[in-house]
Amino acid sequence: MFTSKKPNSPNQSRRDFLGFASSGLTAAALYGLLNRDTLCAAPIRGEARDLPPHHAPKAKRVIHICLCGGLSHLDSFDYKPALEKFHGKPLGGDEKPDVFFGRVGLLRKHDFEFRQRGESGLWISELFPHLAEVADELTVVRSMVAESSSHTPATYQENSGFRLTGFPTAGAWLSYGLGCETDELPAFVVLPDTRGMPAGGTTNWTSGFLPAQHQGVMFQSKGAPIADLTPARAIDAAVERQSRELHALLAKENLRHHAEEPELVARMLAYELAAKMQLAVPRVVDLSQESAATHTMYGLDDDSTRDFGRNCLLARRLIEQGVRMVQLFSGGAFGSPRINWDGHEDVKENHTREAKLIDKPVAALLKDLRQRGMLDDTLVLFTTEFGRTPFTQSAADQVGLGRDHNQYGFSVWLAGAGLKHGTAFGATDEIGWKSAEHPVAWHDFHATVLHLLGIDHERLSFYHNGIERRLTNVHGEVIRGILI
Repeated sequence: MFTSKKPNSPNQSRRDFLGFASSGLTAAALYGLLNRDTLCAAPIRGEARDLPPHHAPKAKRVIHICLCGGLSHLDSFDYKPALEKFHGKPLGGDEKPDVFFGRVGLLRKHDFEFRQRGESGLWISELFPHLAEVADELTVVRSMVAESSSHTPATYQENSGFRLTGFPTAGAWLSYGLGCETDELPAFVVLPDTRGMPAGGTTNWTSGFLPAQHQGVMFQSKGAPIADLTPARAIDAAVERQSRELHALLAKENLRHHAEEPELVARMLAYELAAKMQLAVPRVVDLSQESAATHTMYGLDDDSTRDFGRNCLLARRLIEQGVRMVQLFSGGAFGSPRINWDGHEDVKENHTREAKLIDKPVAALLKDLRQRGMLDDTLVLFTTEFGRTPFTQSAADQVGLGRDHNQYGFSVWLAGAGLKHGTAFGATDEIGWKSAEHPVAWHDFHATVLHLLGIDHERLSFYHNGIERRLTNVHGEVIRGILI
């Protein structure tokens, strides 16, 4: 353990000196000091030049809820009466479905009853009874398509627009293009499931080839939100001051020789942010400031909803403080029994368990944002990497209990700023297998999200390896049919 000694003490050991220097790391606002000295006042290489907004934005911030594993659209938001009629019958036709496990059973009806909800009459199943209460807030896209039926590349595409690693995620692009409304917290915060990480792990919030300061900052869902956020010991004020001076001196010298190194600037920005987060994060994550009624609304008094309810409430508090995007994950990649929405064996059992964890908290989030007047300039996204098949994952002559992955047609929804509420856009075919009306790819989805935030997806780019890269690659059309 490092013991406090005056930094100019003649008895100071090498360990003491290094301990003294590192203790200032968490409190030093290096970039701020250097900026005041004009060493970093010039534009930083890699910052956006064609700065958004490109047009008047409808939304200022985003909360993105990702359901890992593949939510069954056929048992949630895509009502198909024909499945009742064709239950137990073969798919028919000459096409052999390309499904992940290659087992194509007989068609299966919905496992959950559907009803029209709210004044809009939006079809939502009993899987989500609490979300059904806020049906008039939802804008459902029923014609999503993906390019992979494998979890990891499909999840990458859901978040970055690409099936391969190394590409910045949507949150990183928003940080790059719009920055943060506060200098005390990151622009992009990630709240993973308490049970595990999504398929592909931290790559799902990477900054890719964008400057490193735009990557998502993960808050731990249990215990301290960020490891080593506070010093292990009290730091003497004089030591603190001298530590900052030392770091500033060292960084100035480093910049003199490496002024164009983005990694150096990113590290300095991280040090500055870490200093400010020491004060801001404990305040933001202190949910005791919320009323007992709010705790109950989010399900914090129930073991089954407490963890995800905490993340939903924390997401609201983070965007209140100026965070640009908060991403929440429901489900982890690995576990036995499954700890996600991957209902291969039994959709009803799997989805009932998973929905119980998130239905009440997500509905509470929408209600809370609405009553606070925040839903008018906040965008809430509810997505999954793909859907599930209308035929069961079983022998060809059997009606099994599970459904395989389906990349050809599935549902997501949006809520909040600039959207037509209580509506559904697009459609799958009669049995919900393939997108049949207005297919929507992830590039289109991302283009629409950027548009609502005042960004032209064709103009937000970053020069990398000889190419002006975009979140939407060379594709993407704004989904005009869901906009007001």
